[in-house]
Amino acid sequence: MTESRLFSPLQLRGLTLKNRIVVSPMAQYVALDGGATDWHFAHFAKFALGGAGLVFTEATKVERRGLGTVGDMGLWKDEQIPPLRRIVDFLHAQGSAAGIQFNHAGRKAGTYRPWEGYGTLDRSAPIEGEDHWEVIGPSAIAYMEGWPVPREMTEDDIAQVIESFASAVRRADAADFDVIEVHAAHGYLLHQFLSAASNHRTDRWGGSLENRMRFVLEIARAVRQAWPENKPLFFRISSVDEAGWTLDESVLMATELKARGVDAIDCSAGGLNVRSPTAAGVPRRMGFQVPYAERIRRDAGLATMAVGLIIEPQHAESIIAEGRADLVALGREMLFNPFWAHHAAARLGVDPEYRMMAPVYQWWLDRRAKAGYEPAN
Repeated sequence: MTESRLFSPLQLRGLTLKNRIVVSPMAQYVALDGGATDWHFAHFAKFALGGAGLVFTEATKVERRGLGTVGDMGLWKDEQIPPLRRIVDFLHAQGSAAGIQFNHAGRKAGTYRPWEGYGTLDRSAPIEGEDHWEVIGPSAIAYMEGWPVPREMTEDDIAQVIESFASAVRRADAADFDVIEVHAAHGYLLHQFLSAASNHRTDRWGGSLENRMRFVLEIARAVRQAWPENKPLFFRISSVDEAGWTLDESVLMATELKARGVDAIDCSAGGLNVRSPTAAGVPRRMGFQVPYAERIRRDAGLATMAVGLIIEPQHAESIIAEGRADLVALGREMLFNPFWAHHAAARLGVDPEYRMMAPVYQWWLDRRAKAGYEPAN
């Protein structure tokens, strides 16, 4: 058996992950009134069977007006807890930790599913039998041409959204999740407050960098207070964006988040005025966002998660072994190969006999190997 940093455990507060492999949140758009369905159970269950140390459910909205589109998952009411608890229980039974990402679309609310055209919804017809949700944002500035102009949030709106995040976190604890991640990237509401391009406020929530960070930091404070002390808290950020946010500013914000009890930064990029790197479908080099995780880890002094076209096991191993990040998150590659973690363990020589797999799989694969079949590398 070969030693591997990728397959070494990682302790964050009271949680020990069995390896450094994370399934990134991936929107499915098949929830019913925000509630998880059998599709979600099957979708997430296979990643736990596949050996990932931490499995995130998809971006989950903290209030109905935070919905990005039809079918988004939510956790704004107690009725949405039981189907999530069913998923979490299964992940735990397979030895995987369960994570949930919380999000609010802000001015990006009310869009078609990506494969339906991605533009703004026809607001002349009800959605799931209900009226369309209101579009809000830090300032009355549309996401892109042709998109609705959001209503500028009042002090009461801001307080309500902060409390919505805290309430959703308490429900996540009731569902027995191990990790929460707050989505402050890709042009969603928290990112909208951070950027001077989308935040033109002249009160304490806008203007200076300190003021523009206030909303994010207040949410971090509220979420940390609502989340048990022994459970880790992650934040996803756009380390840089096309509107002028810089890596230096991300290091500063990560330092402030650390002071408020955040344990890890999920280091993505972009999405304020254009689609996120993943959604845009633009060709990128492998691991194109890893340098962001490396810099924030070094200069802010807290754990980071590297994302963005991490596909090959040896590449993932090198990212962890070289101290460039503490975790690697895979999304689309996991859709293509849900058993990526087990295949990586075999490729890296960590588990060539599939002993990490459930016995009902391991026994048969061992017989397959003894029959002389060697899978292609």
